[in-house]
Amino acid sequence: MKKYLRWQRILILSLLSFSVFAPILLVSQRLKTLTSIGRKEFIEDIASVKHRTDVLRLNAVEQEAAEELKGPKLVVLQEKDLSSVVSDNSNENHDSDQSRDAQDAYKFLEGNVSETNDEGKGHRQIQQNLIRLNSKEKVILASEPEEQSNKKTVRHDHHLRSQARRITDEKVKQIRDQLIRAKAFLSFAPPGSNSHLVKELRTRIKEVEHAVGEASKDSDLSRSATQKIRSMEVSLGKASHVFPDCSVMATKLRAMTYNAEEQVRAQKNQESFLVQLAGRTTPKGHHCLSMRLTAEYFSLQPEERQFPDQQKVNDPDLYHYAVFSDNILACAVVVNSTIASALEPEKIVLHVVTDSLNFPSISMWFLLNPPVKATIHIQSVENFDWLSTKYHSTLKEQKSQDPRYSSALNHLRFYLPDIFPALKKIVLFDHDVVVQRDLTGLWSVDMKGKVNAAVETCQQGEASFRPMHMFMNFSDPFLAKRFNANVCTWAFGMNLFDLQEWRRRNLTKLYRNYLQLGLKKPLWKAGSLPLGWITFYNQTVALEKKWHAVGLGYDSGLRQSDIDDAAVIHFDGVMKPWLEIGIAKYKGYWNKYVLYDHPYLQQCNIHE
Repeated sequence: MKKYLRWQRILILSLLSFSVFAPILLVSQRLKTLTSIGRKEFIEDIASVKHRTDVLRLNAVEQEAAEELKGPKLVVLQEKDLSSVVSDNSNENHDSDQSRDAQDAYKFLEGNVSETNDEGKGHRQIQQNLIRLNSKEKVILASEPEEQSNKKTVRHDHHLRSQARRITDEKVKQIRDQLIRAKAFLSFAPPGSNSHLVKELRTRIKEVEHAVGEASKDSDLSRSATQKIRSMEVSLGKASHVFPDCSVMATKLRAMTYNAEEQVRAQKNQESFLVQLAGRTTPKGHHCLSMRLTAEYFSLQPEERQFPDQQKVNDPDLYHYAVFSDNILACAVVVNSTIASALEPEKIVLHVVTDSLNFPSISMWFLLNPPVKATIHIQSVENFDWLSTKYHSTLKEQKSQDPRYSSALNHLRFYLPDIFPALKKIVLFDHDVVVQRDLTGLWSVDMKGKVNAAVETCQQGEASFRPMHMFMNFSDPFLAKRFNANVCTWAFGMNLFDLQEWRRRNLTKLYRNYLQLGLKKPLWKAGSLPLGWITFYNQTVALEKKWHAVGLGYDSGLRQSDIDDAAVIHFDGVMKPWLEIGIAKYKGYWNKYVLYDHPYLQQCNIHE
């Protein structure tokens, strides 16, 4: 019995021992298996890194040693660059979102380092500097006030984002450089050659072109683009050994560069011509609108063609605004915006002067859409009996291919005292302006005994900068003796004129003398701007810039605050808001004063 109990105890102890040691044995075997798999993956990763380094090393071809040919420069993060990053960020704080931005930025940097031959060293530099960065940030954060750290957080975030932006298109640039090099190597091959290398380069070019497509930054590239870059580098490495002559390669690349520059120059010239042509062209819908309104006007009885309140037309105590134009919608926007912005529209008289061809259509438009409370006055150039045939012939003699410069409407601004003999002051608008503020305060500007009040355009660095020597030939003694080339210039488009002082100084006669002189020899470029500068020389008082903002017809980089604060915005330039080539982000200022729901505009397919 005792023997039986002893064997029973031995069996129980054996089972207990097995239950304890069996799991330990199983776990150890599992860990051994995982370790061997990890070691295998690690070895494979090392092999892939070595393979990638060997591939990239093929990029060091012979032609890169030539002084005349410089290949694409890879972005390599040097130690000093990381030092500057650490020093710039050592005093900065960031929350969790900004930490993620920092990590993304350093991933970009790390990706660029890994594409160089010093991959391992660059990676260790990044890790070491990141450790120093984190340790220094912790020390600084402990002693910084919260408000100060928040301010520095913004700079930290901006700095990292700017660095990330600088490298987001590195792969795209590398691909385009590879294409140029590959095509240069192909040009060395004899015509009709079907060698293995030629076929390989052509295949690589197609693959890379398909991979890059229309991409402008690295994020637009597909996942396979990186592999295509590596394959292309291998092929280029082979080609560099087949065609090792650096001087021939440099000559070929210079020829390709010259041809590309010639193509760019030709394209720019064509673009400039087409833009200028589009600026002179009237849209088809505007022709349709003009014809419909003209037909409607001649169907009216003579008494139905009369505008109300015409007794106010010559009242010098009212606010008089004039616009010379043959564009129906442009006149409508000037009138509508002026009235919509006015605090006392009943004191406003709007004078529209046009030619005989457009007089019926413009008159009909304002008969159908009369301005609220304000007075409208429409005149035709052909009704000015005092404007003799001699003046018309003088204008037609101007040597300009652009009819806008020789148009009578463009030069009628110099006859304002004759067109409005009963008025003392008048504000002249170009037809491409939009009024955004009440202009009552403009009439109380101190003219200081001068004739013209305008906003100056003599601030260097601004797109509106217009020095006199840009438009005038100061090598001619006549101009050099009478005018200062460095005098401050001003803009047409929104001008306040003292007509009484104008008549007293007889500036219209002075303008005609200058105009005749300009027909005899080339003194200035075509147009009325240089003529205005010399006619009103020393007769112009400067207005504050808030009255008149220019450049909406040629400059897409205007400050938003300058546009919003301006009383009048001017679409000067060829990109008018009613044309397809108009700058899209500015069109809304003009469109909101156009009656696009009008039946005639809808029938003529005129829309925003």
